[in-house]
Amino acid sequence: MAPVGLPPGFRFHPTDEELVNYYLKRKIHGLHIELDIIPEVDLYKCEPWDLAEKSFLPSRDPEWYFFGPRDRKYPNGFRTNRATRAGYWKSTGKDRRVMMHAAGAGAPRAIGMKKTLVYYRGRAPQGVRTDWVMHEYRLDDKADSDDTIAIQDTYALCRVFKKNAICAEVEELQEGQCSMALLEGACQQLLAGSRGTSQEYYQTPSPDVPVGSTSGTADADDDADKDDSWMQFISDDAWCSSNAEDSTSCVALAG
Repeated sequence: MAPVGLPPGFRFHPTDEELVNYYLKRKIHGLHIELDIIPEVDLYKCEPWDLAEKSFLPSRDPEWYFFGPRDRKYPNGFRTNRATRAGYWKSTGKDRRVMMHAAGAGAPRAIGMKKTLVYYRGRAPQGVRTDWVMHEYRLDDKADSDDTIAIQDTYALCRVFKKNAICAEVEELQEGQCSMALLEGACQQLLAGSRGTSQEYYQTPSPDVPVGSTSGTADADDDADKDDSWMQFISDDAWCSSNAEDSTSCVALAG
């Protein structure tokens, strides 16, 4: 199938509920999907870095969606075989329930499960963890009939992405917003600084002080007078001590 063309600005970002209740449920029940946008791929026979070229929806968003048949590790078991040629997918954390919220006032009910897996290079337990992450969605709707419950486990819907690529995408989108925020903060600081400077160096004269004189000038004159009197006492002591020395020296010469 040829890649699906969408108008500029449109992105495929479905919620967990939409992925399970619409896309996965219709795929398992053989119902028509309005936009055939998710291909069927055997994920565990492909390496994660080869999955982008298999996507039906070319996008600059570093995440891809696929339907994958459930490949059992053992014929009579329930464990899925998640090993590839170069590594393996390892589950991390607990499975989470996918809830469907009713249109009315009814309480939400569980319709599926979501498992998080991380890709490791090599073989367990010496595998090396990578940044590739997978969200695996399974249909688990108890409200279905007995016939359809038996086939709920035939397919899984997987969302594959690279963690660092997602972070880089978010940082790129937020870069313009952060720069504008920094610019606004700098402008506010400059305005606040200019206001503080003007208040520091400019004071409105008090109406009680006559025009042509300020309280600051009077205080300065009082301080100056105090300083002069203080210096006068010091100079008098100095002159007295110097005169006493001169008289003593004169007496000594006369003797």
